[in-house]
Amino acid sequence: MANQLLPVEERNLTPDQVEALDKRRELGHTFLVIAGQFTVIATILLLWVGQDLTYSPGWMHPIAYYFFLSLGLIAFFGVTGVILRKGTPRID
Repeated sequence: MANQLLPVEERNLTPDQVEALDKRRELGHTFLVIAGQFTVIATILLLWVGQDLTYSPGWMHPIAYYFFLSLGLIAFFGVTGVILRKGTPRID
């Protein structure tokens, strides 16, 4: 009998398909870890963004650019990681 806790599309997978699914979920987990690390970096950059935007002349706002780049990377890696991690994780 199939495991009723698994989604319908995952109940009758071959061993190769299970391995590919595990690799996809591991990559998703890696992306979530990267998003978390960039969240820490963005939090630290947030301490200087206001000062950078206030006192830097013209278009010279390197801290603000790094901050917005890190926000973009957080969004990309976070959404991609959640999409790749969908489904029921394997229990070891």
